[in-house]
Amino acid sequence: MSVSQHPRIFAISDIHGHEDGLLLLLDAAGYKAGVDRLMLLGDYVNEEPDSWDTLRTIKTLANEGAVALPGNTDLTVAGLSEAPARLLPLLSWLKSLPSYWIEGDYLFVHAGIRPGVPLERQSLRDLTEIREAFWTERPSVPYTVIFGHTPTYKLGAEAGRIWCKDRRIGIDTGAKHGQRLTLLDVAGRRTYSCSTSPLNLYRDIRTDFVYNFGR
Repeated sequence: MSVSQHPRIFAISDIHGHEDGLLLLLDAAGYKAGVDRLMLLGDYVNEEPDSWDTLRTIKTLANEGAVALPGNTDLTVAGLSEAPARLLPLLSWLKSLPSYWIEGDYLFVHAGIRPGVPLERQSLRDLTEIREAFWTERPSVPYTVIFGHTPTYKLGAEAGRIWCKDRRIGIDTGAKHGQRLTLLDVAGRRTYSCSTSPLNLYRDIRTDFVYNFGR
């Protein structure tokens, strides 16, 4: 099979209720459900109820073949006792999602991994909440780790851009903070992003190549 015949792998994280932006970027990238691979890395919602309906879109994408992982905010919402009855099936589904996913040479996870701990012994809390301990030490797994959770500007990247260092690729480009929502084409080393600023919401669609990918 030639490289061009392999399905593309896309990844996106920390949507935080911006389902319109998500669908816009999938369209811009020409994503084809059932043909391409889509990795959804969690934090689909905020804790505020006006974002919770985004889960319906995520569940639909998963039903069409995408892989969905939970984020820390999703798990918080799934545990809320005051969640409306209409969302209970979706919240139950959230709790059933795998905590990480391996696809080829890549490990996909919401927040990162605890250095020195085998994958099968990683805690759900670390996989969905870890920060500095993961950023500051090269992963001890034979994969490039693609993750969200921490906005990349906090890792030293330019605002709205992904972060790459020592086989780690951060793709939370600050959608929750009015910066950008980013979809990564993994093999193509290309990003598709849109603004999430209230003044420029879902405009300024941008396509960029990533030159230091995974180094």
